[in-house]
Amino acid sequence: MEKYQEIERSIIKTYRKDIWSKFSKAVRDYSLINENDKIMVCISGGKDSFLLAKCMEELQKHGKVKFDIEYVIMNPGYSKDNLKLIIKNAKILNLKVQIFDTDIFEVANKLNPESPCYMCARMRRGHLYNKAKELGCNKIALGHHFDDVIETTLLSLFYGAEIKTMMPKLYSENFPGLELIRPMYLIKEKSIISWAKHNDLKFLNCACKFTEKNDFDDGNSKRKEMKKLIKELQKSNSDIDYNIFKALDNVNLNCVLGIKKDGNYKSFLDDYK
Repeated sequence: MEKYQEIERSIIKTYRKDIWSKFSKAVRDYSLINENDKIMVCISGGKDSFLLAKCMEELQKHGKVKFDIEYVIMNPGYSKDNLKLIIKNAKILNLKVQIFDTDIFEVANKLNPESPCYMCARMRRGHLYNKAKELGCNKIALGHHFDDVIETTLLSLFYGAEIKTMMPKLYSENFPGLELIRPMYLIKEKSIISWAKHNDLKFLNCACKFTEKNDFDDGNSKRKEMKKLIKELQKSNSDIDYNIFKALDNVNLNCVLGIKKDGNYKSFLDDYK
C-alpha cells in the first residue's frame, strides 16, 4: 500500500469518529455541498487545509453527491524552503494541485510595515475569490476547524464587544455567485494534530515572513490567548468548548439587550410592553 493510501485509510478507519464522521456531519447538517458544485479547495500548507483536501477527495470519490474539485495553493510570497515543503506534502498526499503566485507579503508589508496582517488577510481573500472565478468555481472551501470557531467567538466577545462567530458557510458580498464553506467546522484541532502525527506528516506552522522576524501583538497572539483561556477553563469543565459552541445555536432572544441584523440594530425595548 502506498503512503498516500495509508493516509487516506487512516481518515476513514483510525479517525473515523473524530475526523471523518464530523466532517460528514458538517457537510450534511449545514448543506455545504450540492449536486454539480465546483469547489476550489484552498491549501495554505498547514495541517488543516491538507486534511481538508483529503477529506474532500474522499467525499468526491465515495459520496452520493456529484461535484468537482480544484486544489489550489496560493503563494503569497513563501520562502523557497516553505514552498518546497508544501509541494513535497502535496506529492506525499497524492494531490494534484495548482499553484499561483502573488506578491501579497511584499505589498502588505509596504502598505503597513508595523502591522500588515489586516491588509494581508484582505488581499488573500480577494486573490482567492478571483482565482475561484477564473476556474469557474461556485464555492471556496477553507480549513477552519472547531477550535477556530470557538476562539473567534471569544475574540469577538472580549475584543470586539459583540457576540458573533465564524459561520459554516456564507455568500461573498463582493463576488456574486461565490460561496465560502468550512467543511472542517466540527473537527477539533487535537484530532487533526493526532492524525498528522499518526501518519508522520510535517506541515507548515506559520509561513508569514513578518511574524517570523518580529514579535508583536496581533490577532494571532490574541488567538493564542484564547487557546490558553479555554484550556484553563477546561480544567473545571471539560465540555466548556462544546458549551460555547452550542450556545451560539441556542440564543434566547427574550434575554438579550439587543440584536443586530443586516446592519440594523433592534433593542429589547422596541417590543417591551
